Amino acid sequence: MRLGFRQTLNLVAAAALAVSLGGCLSRSPDTTGSLSAGVAGKSDAELRAASEALGHRYDSNPNDVPTALEYARVLRALNQSPQALAVLQQVAIRNPRDLAVLGAYGKLLVDAGRYKEASDVLARAHLPERPDWRILSVQGTVADQLGEFDAAQGYYAAALKIVPGEPSVLSNQGLSYALARKLDEAETILRGAAADPRADARVRQNYALVLGLKGKFAEAEAVLRRDLSAADASQTLGQIRKMISQSNSWKAIRQSAGDGAPNPRRG
Repeated sequence: MRLGFRQTLNLVAAAALAVSLGGCLSRSPDTTGSLSAGVAGKSDAELRAASEALGHRYDSNPNDVPTALEYARVLRALNQSPQALAVLQQVAIRNPRDLAVLGAYGKLLVDAGRYKEASDVLARAHLPERPDWRILSVQGTVADQLGEFDAAQGYYAAALKIVPGEPSVLSNQGLSYALARKLDEAETILRGAAADPRADARVRQNYALVLGLKGKFAEAEAVLRRDLSAADASQTLGQIRKMISQSNSWKAIRQSAGDGAPNPRRG
């Protein structure tokens, strides 16, 4: 089956999930800041114990919002996202104006691929007079997934007015341009984001992804090696090359880039 440009870009990112950094070629995660706090670094045994204790507390008092949010965080960390989503859905129903709840629920809807619902929830997760740049960035990623690239760029621009130069937002913005087949703009933005001292591995590897899509494989590998071993960098680059070679999108990529990017089989 032949794939379109947008499917190719998303599948290239998905293919990289198997390498050691696990999902680095992806959107900056947890940008609401509400789904990862308090669980990073815990072992599976610690998470399971926390899940059991929090589950009992939640069952005894479903209206305890802090407990519900923490329970959802732990469930998600245990890869039990459907259960976490069910918890947050009930909490959101009971607390329709709690911004923290709506932000967490909206982010998990994004992770579940329920973009239309996520868009509605995230629109209520911050106030026009007090916009949250993290939620604006997530709203941008949702718009991208819905193919609404102009709207997505509006969200990123609004976020960047609050936090100018924030590399996580620029990274998402760069991927948005790539999805819209504007690879030159994507490369420029991601180059700047990756050079920022605040940038993490995800930002740099998104930059490598776009370099790969433009056929600049040597540059992409050099970027990948900043965070990966030589073997893992080579494996990730191989995934990018394989995805491009298996799609019918390279002609569209070259045309959209407008710079006569080299054939990926020669890079």
